[in-house]
Parts: sequence; structure tokens; C-alpha cells
Amino acid sequence: MEAIVLAGGLGTRLRTVVADVPKPMAPVQGRPFVSFMLDRLVDAGFERAVFAVGYRHEALRAHFGADYRGLPLIYSVEAAPLGTGGAIRLALQHLEGEQVFVLNGDTYVELDFHAMRRAHESVAATLTIAVRHVDDASRYGALELADGRVRGFAEKGRSGPGWINAGAYVLGQKLSELFPPHPAFSFENDVLARHVDSVRPAAFRVRGAFIDIGTPEDYGRAERLLPKR
Repeated sequence: MEAIVLAGGLGTRLRTVVADVPKPMAPVQGRPFVSFMLDRLVDAGFERAVFAVGYRHEALRAHFGADYRGLPLIYSVEAAPLGTGGAIRLALQHLEGEQVFVLNGDTYVELDFHAMRRAHESVAATLTIAVRHVDDASRYGALELADGRVRGFAEKGRSGPGWINAGAYVLGQKLSELFPPHPAFSFENDVLARHVDSVRPAAFRVRGAFIDIGTPEDYGRAERLLPKR
């Protein structure tokens, strides 16, 4: 059980309410937001986690160091912005397993990691995406699901209920073969959207707590939504 935590976001939209720190370090209940995700990784028995970092990466390293509650932490530092895809490719060099979880460091989602991995393996998926139903998918862009697979991505801005990408994936080894040759690229646009027909990602449905702190409004909700510890 290994994980890559994407933690290189600039947090531009949060700067009106949070000091100049990476989004995953935004304080919630007196501690960094990303620590709530790390708690779930520890509780699930993960063997290591790699922070894919860039902007202000020193803040994460200074706070967490080399481990969190016994979970070894590795820092994959990009010298220049690589996008989500380039950050994943760089971080993969630190891991050895056949499958790896990739998690957005500015998103919290309650899911059963072991059940998601079993679901991924049971259908021999190249990629599995955690999906969650929300009342209004306009901010995220709804997913088109059929037969337990993700078949397409709707544009953001379309209001109404729908299933969305919850910011958690299981990547199989072969998926990296679809990464473009240039160093900087978007995992969402250049891999997921471009190859959705050939990859046919498996959809793992989750129903627990979910929050993305990308906006000041949702960041404010995190204080109330996340579990007290």
C-alpha cells in the first residue's frame, strides 16, 4: 500500500483567507488539512507516502519531517512546475509496487482503501477512480458512468446532481505508458480525458464525507465537516 499525495498547488483562490502556504497546509482545527488524509493512510496500514511537491515544499517538510505517526514520508520535489501528470511521473520513481494510490492533497474523502484496491484488481483495471455523487456537479464537472466504468467527462459549469471525480485513484503499472513525452502535463486532461475510451477507468463509488478546499467557502466548511481528533 503506497500513495502519492499531490501537494504542489499554489492555493491562489485561498489567499484571501489563508496565509501564503501550499493548499494542503491550510490550517483546519489547528492542524494542516492534509494531516486528516494522512491519518486515514496510517489507519489503513499504508507502507509509505510520497508528497509530490513544488511551491513552498519546505513548509511541508519542516512540519511533517520523515514520518507521520510511523508512516514513512518521501518528498518528490519538482524543480519547475510539472502539472499534475508530470508530478505523478516524478513521484513514481520513489515507489516500487505494482499499484499506487494517487490522492489530491487539497481533498478529503472517506473511502475504504482496501476495498478500492480489491475492486481495482477484480476487474484488472488499468486505472480506478473514486467517484462520489453530489447535489451540484457544476464546479467539478460530472462523470458519465456506465457498467461500472467512467465513459466520459462533462464540462464544468453544468448545474445539477451527478457523479464527480473525488480526487483519489489507483494506478496500474501500464498507465504510465500513456504519459506524454514532455515533462509537464495535466493528468486530468492529457491522460484521463484523452484516453478515457481506451483505458475505460473503473468507477469506485464512495458515499462518505467529501470536501475539496479549493474555494474559501469550502475551506470554511472543512472546519465543521472533518472529524475531530
